[in-house]
Amino acid sequence: MATADQWLLPDGIEELYPEQAAAIEALRRKLLDLYQTWGYELVLPPLLEYLESLNTGMGTDLALQTLKVTDQLSGRQMGLRADITPQVARIDAHGLKREGPTRLCYAGSVLHAKPNLSGSRSLIQVGVELFGHANTDSDTEVIELMLRTLIAAGCPAITLDLGHVGICQSLLKESLLSAEQSASLFDIYQRKATVELNDFLEAHIQEPKLNAILRTLPTLAGDASCLDQARELLSNYPAAMAAADELEKIAQHVTATFPGTHIYYDLSELRGYQYHTGVVFAAYTPSHGQAIAKGGRYDDVGETFGRARPATGFSTDIKTLVNLTPHSATPVTKIFAPASKDAALKDTVNGLRAEGNIVISGLQGQKEGAIECGCNRQLVNRNGQWVLEEL
Repeated sequence: MATADQWLLPDGIEELYPEQAAAIEALRRKLLDLYQTWGYELVLPPLLEYLESLNTGMGTDLALQTLKVTDQLSGRQMGLRADITPQVARIDAHGLKREGPTRLCYAGSVLHAKPNLSGSRSLIQVGVELFGHANTDSDTEVIELMLRTLIAAGCPAITLDLGHVGICQSLLKESLLSAEQSASLFDIYQRKATVELNDFLEAHIQEPKLNAILRTLPTLAGDASCLDQARELLSNYPAAMAAADELEKIAQHVTATFPGTHIYYDLSELRGYQYHTGVVFAAYTPSHGQAIAKGGRYDDVGETFGRARPATGFSTDIKTLVNLTPHSATPVTKIFAPASKDAALKDTVNGLRAEGNIVISGLQGQKEGAIECGCNRQLVNRNGQWVLEEL
């Protein structure tokens, strides 16, 4: 006997019905076509692979989100991917082995061990990665393509959040903190824990100017004026100054290309600090409580696959984009063909399908007709000829 439990899905795992699936597939095709016009080539990494390579170089955060299974053939642990980015980095470094800039794009399912703020653990990730180029031109291209992705999806009132992990990383090199201490400070910055920050700096940073800068860093957030404030504080730290200059250069391009996009700077933004090496960015919209797209530079990841390559990219979840924007179902013209073995009817149906029409063939004994099948036209035999008639 069937029970209600047989139809339950795991928490955070959703199934998509025809209208939802059609909207997602339409957007997927639209975005991949967009990326192709920019020269990005499609790759299809596997959903499941050995843990040793799946999360290589991406830090512990991704490992904690990876669902793990045991391979019954080898006995080794495998993981269901929680992010496609490291797989694409492996394809570039270990598989393609090209010289010069390489542009790759992807779209596929990912699974998370824990749900995001929307409660979902099942995402359809789409994104691009640009390898082999180290300066802000590639960062700018990827950010522009991220914004064009959101515009193509119909997302309203986009805010671009810009940060640069190089600012904090360069200051920490000056501080001579241990790796463990640096990780603790990164965690404090991520949580915006002001009291903990003051206590930590008091205990570990004795140099007054550096102490003051690290204490002030979380306040350097907002409009472009925070960059001017940062330059005053960082004047004796060339690497940190260079990072601030990179942000300004990128922001100028975004403002010129997308005048309606609001830019928010956060100079203590350290999302993905375990693998990001430069500019980090995210996109927000008022109707959603978390980033709808995000990315950044991660130049060191390819080294773990045998070849260090500069890299930058972004990703987003197609399901989130579709849910954010009203996607009214596009009227679909369907043609009904009656159940018949007539060769002329079969030829007519094949010809209509070859032209891209949807033709639903009736089945022997089927009671439902054209209207019940959702059709608005049907094939009718008139004087020995199969012709289309409106319903």
